[in-house]
Amino acid sequence: MMRNFKQDVRFGLVPLLFALCVLVTVTGVSPVRAELKVDITSGKIEPLPIALPDFFGNGAQAQTLGRDIAAVVSADLERSGLFRLIDRKAFIQARSSLRIRPKFPSWRQINAQALVVGSTEVRPNGQLRVEFRLWDVFAGQQLVGLRTDTEPRNWRRVAHIIADAIYKRITGEQGYFDTRIVYVAESGPAIKRVKRLAIMDQDGANHRYLTSGAELVLTPRFSPTAQEITYLEYRGGKPRVYIFNIDTGQREALGDFPGMTFAPRFSPNGKRVIMSMAQDGNSDIFVMDLPTRRVSRLTSHPSIDTSPSFSPDARRVVFNSDRGGRQQIYVMDSDGGNPKRISFGNGRYATPVWSPRGDLIAFTKITQGEFYIGVMRPNGSGERLLAKGFLVEGPTWSPNGRVLMFFRQPRAGAGGGQPKLFSVDLTGFNEREIKTPTAGSDPAWSPPKR
Repeated sequence: MMRNFKQDVRFGLVPLLFALCVLVTVTGVSPVRAELKVDITSGKIEPLPIALPDFFGNGAQAQTLGRDIAAVVSADLERSGLFRLIDRKAFIQARSSLRIRPKFPSWRQINAQALVVGSTEVRPNGQLRVEFRLWDVFAGQQLVGLRTDTEPRNWRRVAHIIADAIYKRITGEQGYFDTRIVYVAESGPAIKRVKRLAIMDQDGANHRYLTSGAELVLTPRFSPTAQEITYLEYRGGKPRVYIFNIDTGQREALGDFPGMTFAPRFSPNGKRVIMSMAQDGNSDIFVMDLPTRRVSRLTSHPSIDTSPSFSPDARRVVFNSDRGGRQQIYVMDSDGGNPKRISFGNGRYATPVWSPRGDLIAFTKITQGEFYIGVMRPNGSGERLLAKGFLVEGPTWSPNGRVLMFFRQPRAGAGGGQPKLFSVDLTGFNEREIKTPTAGSDPAWSPPKR
């Protein structure tokens, strides 16, 4: 039985056509067994052994693309920390016979719990057709299948989409591989630092610069609903907040604000921008309605209020303030009412960011000369520290709320003292460096591509 449906997905003016295969259950192959699944809500997780041979190809170009796609899917899954790729030298079944059907006893013998079988074909019209099937080795059942027709140049994105499909089927959570990162690329000497906006896929591929570096840029943040970012730029010594459309390259100033402006962020529906502004030597939190450009003040306190971030339902705002005598995290209603302190640990807290799931708030903590990236529940309970360093800062959430990216700057003389990007999952055990052409800071994760 086959059910086909097609969807024209546009991103950067590049169309992709999808036809999803329905799930197929094969009976009478092996004894009844619990469904293959990884629980990513627990503590340290034992990675799932998965076999992923090169995809079959119907010619030289298709074979090359098949190898490349399999490599990217493998890298995505391995980097998540939830999967262990089995060495291909251990494979028993001949790759050619996989076209007909997996010989599950051969894969069980090497302790593979999941198997990915894929193929690539360059069609007569020049389109690339990619198919894959994910098998539960012990149950002998197909878990998910995908067929994609697209331009050959889109092969890398296809690989990320396949990795997302595997991740979702095994974990029950949305994947985050078909996403991008915008960050501040840094170069030059410390006394004359060049900072420009750059963007790349979440694995560091397809890197490009968005600004020239002629002006200082800070705190880029993605819209949760569109491929747009908001950021701060110093032009002529004055800070201005801009919105930049990544697909068109067009940018628009939100307006001239009195005093200094800090860390603008979008609301969950992308129709407002929340930020802190310094007026008369004091910083408070303001929100701008983008269609009308109307600005509303949310806090009015003699202390410093900054780094605001909306909850996913837009009903609350988290921010940090020294109104209690020391920099701490507070939560208030979205109209500025009912502010409540939620952090009470030792040290100072900064840069709080609400998880897109709504269950956690990420933050930077400074105590005893060290910086930490941590998370806590919105009521302040369950604080956990995930990463540390001389300077770690700028946490940003993956769209599924299971991974954080941040930047770490070592002490001067250690690694050149250059900031670099890292990711860490919520267990705190799976930390990875994200390679960039230059030093990098202030990362921001995109929503899933559309």
